[in-house]
Amino acid sequence: MENKKELRTWLDDINLAHPLVIAGPCSAETEEQVLKIAHELKDSDVNYYRAGIWKPRTRPGNFEGVGALGLKWLQKVKEETGMKTCTEVANAAHVKLALEHDIDLLWIGARSTVSPFIMQEIADALNGTDKIVLVKNPVNPDLALWLGGIERLYTANIKNLGAIHRGFSTYEKTKYRNIPEWQLAIEFQNKFPDLPLICDPSHITGNRKMIFDVSQTALDLNFDGLMIETHTDPDNAWSDAAQQVTPNTLKQIMSDLTIRKETNTDASYKDSLESLRAQINVADNQLVDLLGKRMTISREIGQLKKEKNVAVLQSKRWNEILGNMILEGEEKNLSEEFILRMFKAIHQESINHQEKVIKN
Repeated sequence: MENKKELRTWLDDINLAHPLVIAGPCSAETEEQVLKIAHELKDSDVNYYRAGIWKPRTRPGNFEGVGALGLKWLQKVKEETGMKTCTEVANAAHVKLALEHDIDLLWIGARSTVSPFIMQEIADALNGTDKIVLVKNPVNPDLALWLGGIERLYTANIKNLGAIHRGFSTYEKTKYRNIPEWQLAIEFQNKFPDLPLICDPSHITGNRKMIFDVSQTALDLNFDGLMIETHTDPDNAWSDAAQQVTPNTLKQIMSDLTIRKETNTDASYKDSLESLRAQINVADNQLVDLLGKRMTISREIGQLKKEKNVAVLQSKRWNEILGNMILEGEEKNLSEEFILRMFKAIHQESINHQEKVIKN
């Protein structure tokens, strides 16, 4: 994508004094519900009112949205409150209906982003539109797939683009509904710094109690805004009840969040920062050196196993290492989740080195 500077124009034009805020219910349930939530959010930091009209569900039988009828309710939201509206589209038919009902912002969900065929169909339907179109990251942590979907839209002459980080699926049980993989989002920002990036803490956490912390982390990482699911009666919501907050809670979250400056020109700050970064650089170099030494030992172990015809994977030994490292990590204020992910990566690299030795 060339001339990426133009991609940020729509966000700059809004001229906000705070990050962009998209809020509203996971699903439009009834006209009364949609309008009630909208009126409670009217005098807040919310810039776009969201509501799911078509709800892609993992398993059949769950509530799959009210369909096109909900678009008329969103039109009423705009008429009665003046708020701009947005919803998810998953195919060309959805796009056509959303455009006919003058929805201001469209987003493409994680399940759609994974399919180049679906993305191309949506891109063709949106060709040349001046609507804002945001693309959620795919279900799996694949940066190329995410960027590929956005590029299909850009190629269709859609310039008001942005991305939504909603976390990634994993087979491992964690405290998150979808693990954030912040490093992947950071890499996304580095590749396309002029593409607005919005965080969806509702889908990352799956738990309303964690919304604030994930939102703050996103702002600390220079995200451009937040998409937070909001409902007047979250516990009785027809979908994703556990991750929705009340309008009053949303207002409190926005009040409590700290907006960080991108930088500080104070000389003492710069000197202190450069000193600390130099220490980080030294520590990083030491880490790489130690990992290199560890893999040298792994290759020696691989040679020994080859000579004695012993299997590469030793589960008992591996479990002992994990247990010990988790305890060591706790003493140094390192989370169990971090230790597990780091040492699993190290263990896999060690296996790769031993496998090469044995195959050769």
